[in-house]
This record gives sequence, C-alpha cells and structure tokens, in this order.
Amino acid sequence: MSNPYFFGYGSLVNRATHTYPNASHATAHGWKRAWVDTPARPYAYLTGVRAEGSQIDGLIAEVPGADWDALDVREEAYDRIHEPARIKHTHANALDIAIYAVPETTFQTSADRLPILQSYLDVVLQGYIQEFGFKGAEAFLESTDGWDAPILNDRATPLYPRHQILTVQETDFVDATLHALGSEIRKP
Repeated sequence: MSNPYFFGYGSLVNRATHTYPNASHATAHGWKRAWVDTPARPYAYLTGVRAEGSQIDGLIAEVPGADWDALDVREEAYDRIHEPARIKHTHANALDIAIYAVPETTFQTSADRLPILQSYLDVVLQGYIQEFGFKGAEAFLESTDGWDAPILNDRATPLYPRHQILTVQETDFVDATLHALGSEIRKP
C-alpha cells in the first residue's frame, strides 16, 4: 500500500519548513483559505475553509509510513480531513490525501481581530513565490479571506518557529502587498 499524502496551502508550501518527500503541485477544489481567530492562540490562524466553487493551489507531499505524529503536532489546532477526491494532482495513481483545517466551531468573531504574524506570512508568501511565481503569490492573496486582521511585524525577532530569510525582491513584494491591502502594521 502506498504512503498517504498531505495537501499544504500555507507554510507547508515552503519546502524549507519541512522534509516531507515527493512534494508536487496540486489544487484543492471546494476549498478557500481564511485568516481566522480562535481561543487556541493570540495570533490569527491560516486555515482551509470549505467553499463550493472555489479552489486553492498548494503542494502535496508524502507522509512516509503513514507516520502522521510529527505533522499532527505541527498542525495541532487543526483537524486532519481526508479529501482525496477533491485534490487534483499529476501523480498517475490515486492517492490518499489529507488537508488540515481549523474546526469552524472554534472560530471567534470580534471587531478586534487577532494579528497575523509577519514572520509566518513571509514564509507562506515566500513558498508561493518559489513554487508558483509572483502570480501564484498574488493568487494566494486573492483566494484568502480575512485580510482585515492587523499584521504584527515580528521580522526583527520572529515568533514563528520556522521563519525564513526573504530575498530583497520577496521582502519588497510582501511589503508592497501589505501596503496595497491597507494593512494595519503593529510593532511587537
């Protein structure tokens, strides 16, 4: 029996944040992304949300020996949902593919949104730039809801444990994007 795969649509698109093998491009149909607040932590989560008629690009990668433990720890506030029929890929064989999503029952709504970590957003956008080019990073922005959340600029002292160093071009793209979105930038 073949190993299962996961579908990554956020930081898992950035290959520098993991060592899972056989990563390749894929598209999840019937899903979109959103920045959501939950009581689990003081920062916004990026999550997949079911949305008929929508689709998001990302990566699938193999989970050797079906050993989900490390990935489940990394994605601890998320449910692992098996969605092989909704994730299109270029592999010749059918694959067992799971996507992680924060349970909608834990979403909190308030006028005072939790901030998005800049160090996390940098990693995500760097991954999309490296995998799908700048147009792919723009598609990420367009297919993600919740940009009304403020940004906590923690670049100088990153809070995200898998933070990466961006190139000048990547930094300029992220900063111009946040400016175009009219994002409120907060200092830690």
